[in-house]
Amino acid sequence: MFVALRKKLARGAKMLRSPKHFAVCQKGATAVEFALVAAPFMALLVALLETALVFFAGRVLDEVTEEASRYILTGQAQNANVTQAGFSNYICTGSNTAALVSALFTCSKLLVNVQTYSSFGSSSCSSPTLTYNSQGAVTNSWSYNPGGPSDIVVVQVMYQWPIVLGPLGFNLSNLSNGDRLLTSCAVFKNEPY
Repeated sequence: MFVALRKKLARGAKMLRSPKHFAVCQKGATAVEFALVAAPFMALLVALLETALVFFAGRVLDEVTEEASRYILTGQAQNANVTQAGFSNYICTGSNTAALVSALFTCSKLLVNVQTYSSFGSSSCSSPTLTYNSQGAVTNSWSYNPGGPSDIVVVQVMYQWPIVLGPLGFNLSNLSNGDRLLTSCAVFKNEPY
């Protein structure tokens, strides 16, 4: 057994002694090529998955905002004297999309802003500039005015989505703290309930 092993080792050593033979040897070329391509491939894969997750979360937030807005649009929130905390709670637990909300978002971190305007032209869906305290918590004060019958209402639901810094400098963040602000807005005229 040791004799056969010595012969194989000697044959291998003899083959590698020649630089010409070493230059044309193909053993391990695939492993070396994969090692060169693996890092950029994995970086691209991580960037692709993170981008897909951010866009999926944004789409879910749009769906949640649309459904929660109907709660105000139909006058149910006004007739039940729902507060801003109650409306946030409705988004997280009472809506048909509550399962998606609890799966993707931390409900206590949802930011809800509901305002009434005199006309559609004066309404605004622009993303607010967030301010933070020393602990990194948002210090903005949000209004909650669901209006009355036939009022024009703007509902904004926002969420700070944590971004994992991507490889190769890929970064989706749009906030100073490294997160991405996902914003969804619904503009509508309340029904004459």
